[in-house]
Amino acid sequence: MATATTSSSYPPPPPYYRLYKDYLQDPSSAPDPPPPVDGAYPLFGATYTTDVVLPSLEDQGVRQLYPKGPTIDFKKELRALNRELQLHILELADVLVERPSQYARRVEEISLIFKNLHHLLNSLRPHQARATLIHILESQIQRRKEAVEDIKRRREEAQKLLKESLQTLDGNVDC
Repeated sequence: MATATTSSSYPPPPPYYRLYKDYLQDPSSAPDPPPPVDGAYPLFGATYTTDVVLPSLEDQGVRQLYPKGPTIDFKKELRALNRELQLHILELADVLVERPSQYARRVEEISLIFKNLHHLLNSLRPHQARATLIHILESQIQRRKEAVEDIKRRREEAQKLLKESLQTLDGNVDC
């Protein structure tokens, strides 16, 4: 019985590796990176865009349950949708017990509420990102201030030790 041995070697590197052959001697010899993509671009057969825009619910074919406009009270609307969701879930439980054949409409209503909740939450993402960034930067500033204070304290301790050492040496020299 013959055993078949298979071996595969790694594929050769792409041809552009030659552009980097002198990189260790001269790092500036490497080509510049490509510019960032701007606008629309194809990826795996679909067209995407670099514009960060949250599509409206109407664009997605979903009925909007909260008022339209730039001045939305997110807290109030999220609470209202949450209460409505709780009510619809209780109604769904009641329908499943008493009229199981009519559950589909309740599930669609719950799905609509969830889509509206998700859209409201997604519209708060830019605010969340800014708040998170502010928090990170403030904590970095605080850590750096603490590090500076620690360095100052240690410097003072070192200076104190040096003075004590000099006094000890001066005292030993006189003896």
